[in-house]
Amino acid sequence: MRLLVTGGAGFIGSAVTRQAVAAGHDVLVVDKLTYAANLDNLAPVAGSNRYRFEQADIADGARMRALLADFRPDAVMNLAAESHVDRSIDGPADFIETNIVGTFRLLEAARDYVAAGEAPSGFRFHHISTDEVFGSLGPDDGAFVETSPYQPNSPYSASKAASDMLARAWGETYRLPVVVSNCSNNYGPYQFPEKLIPVVILSALAGKPIPVYGRGENVRDWLYVEDHADALLLIAQNGVPGETYNVGGRAERRNIDLVRAICRLLDARRPDGAPKGGHESLIEFVEDRPGHDLRYAVDCAKIERALGWRPATGLDEGLARTVDWYLANEEWVERIRARGFDGARLGLGGARKAAAPTAG
Repeated sequence: MRLLVTGGAGFIGSAVTRQAVAAGHDVLVVDKLTYAANLDNLAPVAGSNRYRFEQADIADGARMRALLADFRPDAVMNLAAESHVDRSIDGPADFIETNIVGTFRLLEAARDYVAAGEAPSGFRFHHISTDEVFGSLGPDDGAFVETSPYQPNSPYSASKAASDMLARAWGETYRLPVVVSNCSNNYGPYQFPEKLIPVVILSALAGKPIPVYGRGENVRDWLYVEDHADALLLIAQNGVPGETYNVGGRAERRNIDLVRAICRLLDARRPDGAPKGGHESLIEFVEDRPGHDLRYAVDCAKIERALGWRPATGLDEGLARTVDWYLANEEWVERIRARGFDGARLGLGGARKAAAPTAG
């Protein structure tokens, strides 16, 4: 396939790009290169003649039209998004602009691409979203399915919910061949250091407090990013237009249990750097963030049944791989810090505090 991947220099988008190129697809990465994007994530494919990069904003409709007409993709995979909940609490404007306005501009460009007869047969617009659009589950509420009602609780999830609705509407009204997927929490190599798992790893390695929201009781379903990339490529190729697919890891765990598991992995790998009492002794419970959803979990039976995808990586295995990657790639983290990432805490309702970002 020829794939136009927006947000392809980000965490999930770069995993999709690396795996797509390895599988023999031609990929055009379009990325605005905001703070969380990183061309280092694409270094493994940078020399491939199947890879091309263009710095561009999906909200630039004219540029998107030009790129579509030039590259002639079989599918657009829209992974461009502002995605950090804490940042959305402090500054929602960027989330509205990229996640809503940007998706609208990209949908319009794709609509023109199809209407002009430039799109190949079987073209798909694949919009990638999150389980956070569904809101929060209680401990005994089962799991979200594709038809669960939307109840977003943060500016981030609200902006993604709006973008999902736009994608659906363009499919229904304009017959754009849209397919949507909603995923659970991703983790793995190349994840930006403000997210939960890299926060824990990097704080522990530095001997700093490992901050955990509340009492760490929030539960997430964890999906290894390379498994997610496999699912996304399968959906882009075989997903049925008009359908939505939930992609989950079938690996629920409380945040505090996840943090402790990472600490044990670090104890085994870096025993000389562990404080007395092990890395768990660094755990520090801190003030919770506003509107913190208790639990997310998705039922991925539909994609398993319809497309034959299943998560291949168990959580314990995935955590071990992730810890090992960060231990082997400390220079990758240092280059991000050199760009100005200071690790200040976000998400306290607009007040930026000079403390570590929080796990959860």
